Amino acid sequence: MKTAIVGLGLIGGSMAKAIKKNTQHTCFGLDIDTNAVKSALEQEAIDGEITADKLCTCDIVIVSLHPLQTIDFLIANKDNFKKGGIVIDTCGVKGAIVSAVEKPLADAGVHFLGCHPMAGREFSGFAYSVDNLFEKASFIMTPTENTSRDTVEKITAFAYECGFAKVVVSDTAEHDEIIAYTSQLAHVVSSCYVKSPSLMRQAGFSAGSFKDLTRVAKLNEDMWTPLFLMNKKALTSEIDHIIEHLTEYRNAIASNDSAKLHELLKKGRELKELSNEQTAKQNE
Repeated sequence: MKTAIVGLGLIGGSMAKAIKKNTQHTCFGLDIDTNAVKSALEQEAIDGEITADKLCTCDIVIVSLHPLQTIDFLIANKDNFKKGGIVIDTCGVKGAIVSAVEKPLADAGVHFLGCHPMAGREFSGFAYSVDNLFEKASFIMTPTENTSRDTVEKITAFAYECGFAKVVVSDTAEHDEIIAYTSQLAHVVSSCYVKSPSLMRQAGFSAGSFKDLTRVAKLNEDMWTPLFLMNKKALTSEIDHIIEHLTEYRNAIASNDSAKLHELLKKGRELKELSNEQTAKQNE
């Protein structure tokens, strides 16, 4: 099977490397960054460079660009994709992407499926891509009522071929609501946390907790800004929840309310343990 990846950044580059490592499919790359294409060719992550007008030769096209760029590229190139072929994206928000591009691509005879590989690093760009990024990772698909079963089955098989541990089928609303909590809120909290005036005094006083909570503050603002805004309803709801709970902790500490603080900490621990148990059962 012939595949193409548009956008050879961290995710796109890692997808290319995973395809070359784990499958027999040919893989071509397209990127406006000539250095990324050059590096991909040198590392044999792709079989060759491809231009937009040649995407019609590929059975599967993976568009791995920032959210607004993804929409723009898909609409601008809807007639360049293979008729009857499959196009997927890798964006971390699905509702805005799918609603913008599914119908125009369908009208052009192209099958579109919104997807989200659940993996990443605190670095961006092809230089940080790896061939094992998706090992133990989930691959989320958000088919709609218009998505054919054949498309879902083909991309499911493709994801497992590439090394993903689990394929999760969701709808766009559920995806965006849960991702607001599991991913986007974590980035907001981390970005806020590092704005403490104590940040520049932490050397020698920090260990694992500090590292864990600050890791994703090293984000790509060009990508995360539209991701947050495209999912603002779900994300602001999650931010409201955490503000409410932080206020409870603050008030208990400020008033020296040992019983209330103990209760809050105990409830948090119990919820985390329950979550771990449920996750373990689901992975059995």
